[in-house]
Amino acid sequence: MDIERIKRVGIAAACNGGKVLQKHFGKLRSVRKKGIIDLVTEADTRSEAIIIDTITKAFPDHAILAEESGTRQGSGGRWIIDPLDGTTNFAHNLPFFCVSIAFAVDDHILAGFVLAPLLGELFVGVKDQGAQLNGAPIVVSSTPMLADSLLVTGFPYDHQTLFDSLMERFGRCLTAAQGVRRLGSAALDLCYVASGRFDGFWEQHLKPWDTAAGFLVAAEAGARTTVFSGAPYSIDKDEIVSTNGVIHNELLNLLE
Repeated sequence: MDIERIKRVGIAAACNGGKVLQKHFGKLRSVRKKGIIDLVTEADTRSEAIIIDTITKAFPDHAILAEESGTRQGSGGRWIIDPLDGTTNFAHNLPFFCVSIAFAVDDHILAGFVLAPLLGELFVGVKDQGAQLNGAPIVVSSTPMLADSLLVTGFPYDHQTLFDSLMERFGRCLTAAQGVRRLGSAALDLCYVASGRFDGFWEQHLKPWDTAAGFLVAAEAGARTTVFSGAPYSIDKDEIVSTNGVIHNELLNLLE
């Protein structure tokens, strides 16, 4: 496996998708709904198309799992793609959105690429090689206690079906921490834990393309990532907790 070639293609695909998002930002002609509040725009579909084209030209035999177009079978590796994580932000002209691309072999994430084009930030993580922001190494925070921590979370699109449990967890964390934020992009939330901006993140009812790339970036920056029970996290799980490691058990106690 030529991981350097994987890295080059992953970054190129993210940048190509990011250019599409920049072109469409603030100029949307249509927004449609996949669910009650789950949006998709022409920017999602066009970004995804150019990302897949970039990858398949380099690796025509690789499998694809993409949010908008679904699954394409292949061998030798699988690319997990969210062409626009934070579509609601994008549709409302908020800059907190990104392209998220991961590369996996046998469900093991080996590389992750998260590009926030309007913020000018490219996060890259490669297995056993660490994580970087715009080419500079990043590590998680050293905040020692939950009481001193800034946390981030997200609410799933079907939040009405589990509203009480969501609010109970949110309330406990808000009371225990220094603060809680909600930015609207799980991939960026994970990268912000990786870079020490947030000390911890939790969310549920997520899809593999929401977390695959950010999970690897966070892991390579030193984050500890599990599910709410403390069991190991994998992209087939629909809940995630990622922290600097020091506050992890404190946060788990609030989420169980």
